[in-house]
Amino acid sequence: MIDPVHLRRAFGQFATGVTIVTTLDAEGKPVGVTASSFNTVSLQPPLVLWSIARSAYSFAAFAEAGHFAVHVLDADQRGLSDRFARASSDKFADLRVGEGVGGVPLLDAVSTVFECETAHRYDGGDHLILVGRVVRLQLPEDALAPLLFHRGRYAVVDAVEGVVS
Repeated sequence: MIDPVHLRRAFGQFATGVTIVTTLDAEGKPVGVTASSFNTVSLQPPLVLWSIARSAYSFAAFAEAGHFAVHVLDADQRGLSDRFARASSDKFADLRVGEGVGGVPLLDAVSTVFECETAHRYDGGDHLILVGRVVRLQLPEDALAPLLFHRGRYAVVDAVEGVVS
């Protein structure tokens, strides 16, 4: 059997981008969570995926959602990531929020956003894997440095040095 502590450390060797995924709960209230499990799947059709822990505070909302939005964070958005990483019902307080496809909340402060229609849900052990068909895309004019997660902490890309924690 693989030791979960060692497995987590091994997973941490892979640098990932940091995102915030948003949707609406059954009552129509905005829900959001920080996720580093985002990945691309297909260009034709345009598909992306991410996964949420079954133990997550907002699991039920995402498990039932027909739409969600993935917000790709820039290097200077650690505070926003931390805000949505906590189990809380007041994550959207004092934030400017727009409305996306299916009424999904869109964070104004984020430059890259994938608005998705939920296409598939798959069992992923202690996580649920959600595949979304991208129906609308927001992309910045200029490339911005991404916020990364590596070895259990935030990291950024330095054009000269590479990944720097």
